[in-house]
Amino acid sequence: MQQSIETNINGIVTKKEMANQSTLKEYLFRSAQDLPNGNNLASLLLAITECTKSIAHLISQGALSQITAKLSTTNVQGETQMQLDVLTNDLFIATLECSGLVAGAVSEELDEPYLFKGKEAAPFLVAFDPLDGSSNIAVNVSVGSIFCILPSNTLSTQHEINSTNYLQSGVAQMAAGYVLYGPATMLVLTTGKGSHGFTLDVSSQEFLLTHSNIQIPEVTSEFAINASNQRFWEPPVKRYVSECCDGITGLRERDFNMRWVASMVADVHRILMRGGVYLYPKDKKLPAKAGRLRLLYEANPMSFIVEQAGGKSSTGRERILQLTPSQIHERVPVILGSYSEVCLIELYHDEFDVHLLEEYSLSI
Repeated sequence: MQQSIETNINGIVTKKEMANQSTLKEYLFRSAQDLPNGNNLASLLLAITECTKSIAHLISQGALSQITAKLSTTNVQGETQMQLDVLTNDLFIATLECSGLVAGAVSEELDEPYLFKGKEAAPFLVAFDPLDGSSNIAVNVSVGSIFCILPSNTLSTQHEINSTNYLQSGVAQMAAGYVLYGPATMLVLTTGKGSHGFTLDVSSQEFLLTHSNIQIPEVTSEFAINASNQRFWEPPVKRYVSECCDGITGLRERDFNMRWVASMVADVHRILMRGGVYLYPKDKKLPAKAGRLRLLYEANPMSFIVEQAGGKSSTGRERILQLTPSQIHERVPVILGSYSEVCLIELYHDEFDVHLLEEYSLSI
């Protein structure tokens, strides 16, 4: 006999159950009541998520939209831009400007901060990566958007917004989130009250709360790293990965799987859902760069989300959220995920650094 559409089959959320779930708007205005400038923060977050719905629609069209090609231009990072990089950046900027709540924005796709004229006294600044993993678009692999909201620290229109306003440590973030454009479009968000997941219902075009108070599993058997860079890694990272690869017969006494999507949103989302550790460590490939990922709009938002989900985030040597950026596009090494795994990697870095210090002391 055919089962009713109201029946929950194998844990799938049905329409009846969806009707009882909180919408993003309901969640935000309920949870924002005791936050500084809470109602405005909720309004801004809703505006941003409306923007991501438009991005989700663009991406869902794939090659049909004829906007999946590479451009001849590069961004400030020296990376070749995709058409969708530019389009999604423009969508974000237009959305933030229309909100009237943002004094300025920093984007991966813009050399300098974007200032919103007449909004110098607006309460917020936004930093964002409009389309993380955009090179995956052409092969139809999951991509995402990352964003965070900072206080503008301006008191009147007499205060001019400039680059220094954005140079706040990650602990200053008022909210952070990412949207994963995958088989389902999913928003993961924190305002400092845990990390929560919302899935876009295509019929109502509402984000519905489907993953309340996400907790990263403490014990894991997965790690995510670009193994092609192994020859450039520092010894602590080589040590950790080697022990994982030794499997059940090695020191860790269990088998590990390696995963790598080359989209930070997709890789970190998997870790949030089932545990693991994500590594984009310091290496010798490009000595002038301390790391690969941008502190303001990649490392900080993801670290905030991960810590609110019970995980840990580090450069290998210090907590990412305590770093004070010196420039808006500053890069850092990133190691985040299950708490105990990140602690172990930090221990390996500490032991390595102590050994180097001892060797140096003996040489002088």
